[in-house]
Amino acid sequence: MCGIAGIIYRNGGGERQVGRDMTAMLQAMKHRGPDSTGYALYRGSTDGYVMHVKLSEAKDEDAELAQRVGRQRDQIEARIRAAGAEIEEIKGTHRTMTITFGFDGDLKLLADAVERVRHTEVLSLGRSLEIVKDLGDADTVSDEYGLGEYTGTHAIGHARMATESDVDIANAHPYWAYPFPDVAVVHNGQLTNFHDWRRRLTRSGHRFQSDCDSEIIAVYLAHQMSEGRSLEDSMRQSLEDLDGVFTYICVTEDALGVAKDELGAKPLVLYEDDELVALASEEIAIRQVLDREIETNDPYEGEVRVWTR
Repeated sequence: MCGIAGIIYRNGGGERQVGRDMTAMLQAMKHRGPDSTGYALYRGSTDGYVMHVKLSEAKDEDAELAQRVGRQRDQIEARIRAAGAEIEEIKGTHRTMTITFGFDGDLKLLADAVERVRHTEVLSLGRSLEIVKDLGDADTVSDEYGLGEYTGTHAIGHARMATESDVDIANAHPYWAYPFPDVAVVHNGQLTNFHDWRRRLTRSGHRFQSDCDSEIIAVYLAHQMSEGRSLEDSMRQSLEDLDGVFTYICVTEDALGVAKDELGAKPLVLYEDDELVALASEEIAIRQVLDREIETNDPYEGEVRVWTR
């Protein structure tokens, strides 16, 4: 079931209300996925990095949870400083931590160091990318993280209905392509050669933070781009290599792309004009951010489309 959405503004330097717009789109598809909601939000490029870290799950009931999370925060800050990063800001909720910092070292080593703190998981890392995901519908998550005030350039989102895995943050979408900065994916469907590609990518030196097939797509695309391919070429190749019934949206620092498998069974509608491109599993989501009559279309099966800002 699940609902996916994406929006990219063709012009501007990051001042658009992308958090508000993505929340409206996802809330309109609450019926497709009431269990958890996730965002991959992109601000304008900066000289520094931002890292989102999960500290605990909503279902955690440890009597000493507050003390444990406090220790996690202290250890994470110490590890980031020890790596030579210059921390600019630290904020968060009772389950997450967001660190903005300057750094010119190895991002993989830094992320690995943070994840050696017990019970932590790096949700995203990049110059532009910020992944926020939690339990509940879009309005609930947006209120918790103040996303109504978030301004940026483009975003993707996911409303999840849990089927084969737990209702928790770890299994919520979007997925960051660890350890590649600024690459994320949302996905509706199923990969039938998931385990094959997980083994192949693991042998190439990649590791995974979940058992979700959507993470495979993110890492696959980032790996292709790391070898010199464009986002569009990487996505076209994915239609040859990945088997199953799926529609996915991928985002990078300056682009948004969508791909549908050759059967085209998973729904997606698209609207574009000179100002923006918006796409979602249902047209009702797109209508939430446009105050005029619109005409949408459905990308063909086996089609890949990419837009840049």
